[in-house]
Amino acid sequence: MDSALDWHNAKALLEWQYDLGADCALAEAPVDRFAAEEIARAKAAERAAAPMPGKRTQPVPLEKGPDPVEVAVKLAKETQDLASLREAMAQYSHCDLKKGARNLVFSDGVAGSKVMIIGEAPGRDEDRVGKPFVGRAGQLLDKMLAAIDLSRESNVYITNVLPWRPPQNRDPLPEEIAMMQPFLKRHIALADPDILIVMGNISCDALLGRRGITRLRGGWTEAEGRPAIPMFHPAYLLRQPHLKREAWADLLSLRAKLEAVS
Repeated sequence: MDSALDWHNAKALLEWQYDLGADCALAEAPVDRFAAEEIARAKAAERAAAPMPGKRTQPVPLEKGPDPVEVAVKLAKETQDLASLREAMAQYSHCDLKKGARNLVFSDGVAGSKVMIIGEAPGRDEDRVGKPFVGRAGQLLDKMLAAIDLSRESNVYITNVLPWRPPQNRDPLPEEIAMMQPFLKRHIALADPDILIVMGNISCDALLGRRGITRLRGGWTEAEGRPAIPMFHPAYLLRQPHLKREAWADLLSLRAKLEAVS
């Protein structure tokens, strides 16, 4: 059979294409649309990879701000007394906890006392009043101290690792503890106690570099060149009242140490 296209078949095909809408010729040769699409994709990829005129080919490093810990170290070293230390902490702007707190909780008690208590961080009541240990935990602490003839009104000085309340009373973050450590160490140096009571895991972390208060409590150690005893935080004792016997043993140990250094 002759495969050549005769006039009648050619005319029929042309009319069919016309009915489909192909009523004019755009080029002398047919166009491969699939190949054209691949070429267009390749050109688009080349344009995306090419640098824009005047644009840097190397990423621009972000400007690095001051190190919060270094700033804290510098400010703490410049303080000469507790009043200037408090002012330096109030001016310190690198700890975001400050933004959500109502008050800076600096200290309570008698500066220069032989005993200095290091708490963890302010709670709701402390943030409201601006003093450490004023809620239920503070009331229990006062009873504990009174049992061995100590009192914040006469012979105990109290502060916290952090001066601002963490939101929802969450544990302080490691970076928050790190940036407030220089102020805490300077606080201890200026208050100059004979003995430190390190209350709770956060305090042990900040001053001893360790956690695990159930294991550490009652064992005498050294912090900032002074005898230190880790003890249960009163807030923890309120939740675990069966541990008050261990807390009483620690208080007796504290009283014996005070008699030895007197």
